[in-house]
Amino acid sequence: MKKLGFGLMRLPKLPSGGDGDIDIPQVCRMADIFIERGFTYFDTAYMYHDFKSEIAAREAVVKRHARDTFTLASKLPTMFLKKAEDMERIFNEQLEKCGVEFFDYYLLHHLSAAHYQIAEKLGAFDFISRKKAEGKIKHIGFSYHDNAELLDKILCKHPEVEFVQLQINYLDWNSESIQSRLCYETARRHGKPIVVMEPVKGGNLASLPPKAEKILRDYDPDMSPASWAIRFAASHDGILTVLSGMSSIEQLLDNTSLMSDFKPMNDEEFKLVEKVAKEICSVTAVPCTACNYCTSACPKHIAIPKYFSLYNVEKISKNDDFSIQRIYYENYSKSYGKASDCINCRRCVQRCPQHISIPEELKKVAEVFEK
Repeated sequence: MKKLGFGLMRLPKLPSGGDGDIDIPQVCRMADIFIERGFTYFDTAYMYHDFKSEIAAREAVVKRHARDTFTLASKLPTMFLKKAEDMERIFNEQLEKCGVEFFDYYLLHHLSAAHYQIAEKLGAFDFISRKKAEGKIKHIGFSYHDNAELLDKILCKHPEVEFVQLQINYLDWNSESIQSRLCYETARRHGKPIVVMEPVKGGNLASLPPKAEKILRDYDPDMSPASWAIRFAASHDGILTVLSGMSSIEQLLDNTSLMSDFKPMNDEEFKLVEKVAKEICSVTAVPCTACNYCTSACPKHIAIPKYFSLYNVEKISKNDDFSIQRIYYENYSKSYGKASDCINCRRCVQRCPQHISIPEELKKVAEVFEK
């Protein structure tokens, strides 16, 4: 398998702009190019794009390409499970939405301390093992968002899982909260191959602060910042594939061109991205990846990722009294809750893969945009 997977999480959308309004014709063209260039791995999930990503996978890939020309991964949403019966219902719904009789890869989605408890309580590991025995899953695993200590505990208890999906990128590599390197080392110690998610950190490593981008351009003016991020993730041993949530044909062409003839990073390049990471950390206020896991849990319907994105740009802006970010904030707040509407229920914190103290950060957003 070539080390690039197509993540169906940030697909191109129609001008209407709703998360579920996917531009299917463009996704079809992207899927065609992806497969024509020899890449096979497509990754979707139950709730992506307002629960329509799996349908997009069916329309763009499954209906239009022979089953042996692609591999499809989806996930059992642990965050939505209330009783054991939910697993069978959701799994069958996913097969139907994707239009397949089996999944090549199937994961327990978003395991963390809280979601791992749900998985154990409801017998989720036994469920996916049973589906594998029935031939409805080829390979079982889980995606993970917590510390290395818990990951070790899970892998010790469940050696039956065949792979782990981890957040690996050069910005989080030495992070104390994400523990990207420590989790990677833990998975490899257990002999598990790794699917990489968030290699570009929700697009944050595709559009860098000027000083950070200059470091990379001075070394190789022809390589995009996103390409650097994907190469970093793919350059480690035991990587099965690196997922990229591509939103346009241009992004897909860039990534597939790079990974068609993949060259691992050398020691000088590893040191270079470490320098870039330090520069980014010095100017980024909130490390949000806009995964939107937090928003479905918010009782006040606060547009958390949108506000954090505006806040990050505002913090490095030279404008004191007026900025375009403030206009966007006012526009969003007419349709969504304001940052100051937060009631500190902390449901968002429980779902955040980046372990951001969201209520505290929303207070800072309110101070900037609502004064």
